Amino acid sequence: MAQPRAWQRMLSGRRLDLLDPTPMDIEIDDIAHGLAFVARWNGQTRGDYAYSVAEHSLLVEALFRRIAPRAPARWHLAALLHDAPEYVIGDMISPVKSAVGPAYGELDERLSAAIHLRFGLPASLPAQVKKQIKKADRVSAWMEAVEIAGFAETEADRFFGHPDPALREGLSIRLRPPVEVRRDFTARHAELLAALG
Repeated sequence: MAQPRAWQRMLSGRRLDLLDPTPMDIEIDDIAHGLAFVARWNGQTRGDYAYSVAEHSLLVEALFRRIAPRAPARWHLAALLHDAPEYVIGDMISPVKSAVGPAYGELDERLSAAIHLRFGLPASLPAQVKKQIKKADRVSAWMEAVEIAGFAETEADRFFGHPDPALREGLSIRLRPPVEVRRDFTARHAELLAALG
């Protein structure tokens, strides 16, 4: 019996094996394009455009800059790429991840490691960096929940914790066409790569 296909063809022409991803098959244009079209919250948000994972990733990196202002560029790049595997596996909401079980997490980890290696990051991030990125991610999730997903602040506080208002000062959720988000995600990635030297 033939094995089921476990690879996906990307717009770049690369074939990404989901079970055994290699850094050679990962291109930033594929990531940016995919993330710009993947909706957070399963698309259950207010507005004329879906709130994309690419837009979320830009916000998380901006929040990370505030949380860890002296962090080197490589950790900012890690923050920008924190949800990069979702360009092929989509953005599953937490209840679905729980129902699917550990297999989703294992797939995510394999893809993350390959993506990190492709862009000069360690396959596994230091615990402190992961913690800071997770904090930025939770602040972003709180903002999204309150601004576009219909949560009351008290409800968002229960799920994500109440973020320090200073962290989110001047930041807001942006809903834009995918082409604009893709362009900005790619541009920020290029800036961070250049900063790595």
